[in-house]
Amino acid sequence: MENPSPDWTLLRSFLAVADGGSLSSAARALGQSQPTLGRHIRLLEAQLGLTLFRRVPRGLELTDDAAPLVEVARAMAQHAARLTLLAEGRQEGLKGTVRITASHVLSLSVLPPILARLRLAEPNIQIELVPSDTTENLLFREADIALRMYRPEQLDIIARHVTDLPLGLYAAHSYLERAGEPGGVDDLRRHDFVGYDRDDRMIRLMREMNFTVTRDFFPMRCDDQTVHWELVCAGCGIGGTQRDIGDADPRVRRILPDLPLPALPLWLAAPSALRTNPRIRRVWDFLASALAARA
Repeated sequence: MENPSPDWTLLRSFLAVADGGSLSSAARALGQSQPTLGRHIRLLEAQLGLTLFRRVPRGLELTDDAAPLVEVARAMAQHAARLTLLAEGRQEGLKGTVRITASHVLSLSVLPPILARLRLAEPNIQIELVPSDTTENLLFREADIALRMYRPEQLDIIARHVTDLPLGLYAAHSYLERAGEPGGVDDLRRHDFVGYDRDDRMIRLMREMNFTVTRDFFPMRCDDQTVHWELVCAGCGIGGTQRDIGDADPRVRRILPDLPLPALPLWLAAPSALRTNPRIRRVWDFLASALAARA
């Protein structure tokens, strides 16, 4: 009698353990218990006639026999995700949940009033907002709609450029009283700037403007964009942000307003299969219209 094909649930558990390196990590990722995952691994080993993991000091390590199975299981996970997306894309009705991810800055300063209007317009649609400065995997439903500052290139993802967000340089009144206001671009070199820590976007942007600096140019550094802005507002140095955010904050003043700064492109992204889902299409269109109106 032939062995039955492995159940997808067992393969999903195998992939989670392989990726996480332990039962505890896989349990957190899948929202299941360690005993359940342990049982899944034992069942899969029995079905395949293979030992899949060996214990090491830091957790579990793939055996040589199991290593080739990882990419097969990953491909199956991608196909399963696409099937789920296609099925959900055919659901009808303007009700249900839509999960949106955006940067912390957009989630804090831009989206709340837009989502309040959406709530009034579509009371049967529930919104989950996920503030994150990392790239969520749309194909695996970590989000239904993502707001990005770049054009997504992932396959099976559709994207729409909705607006460009103008940038400005700002400094706290307390900082300007202490250090004076820059008289021009060349004068900026004598001023303190709040920069990013491991993120090199600001360095690259300044280099594009023929203002070559290194990480050490910034005496204060923080990658969290909301905290970064609070450091600027507290007087730690000059910093850049979206003009509508900076202009609305009474703690700071825009400096060198004639300095040409590139704008941040804002894109909407979603799995192509979900664009046929009425509630997701409705939220997509609402966000696109509201964000474009801010330009």
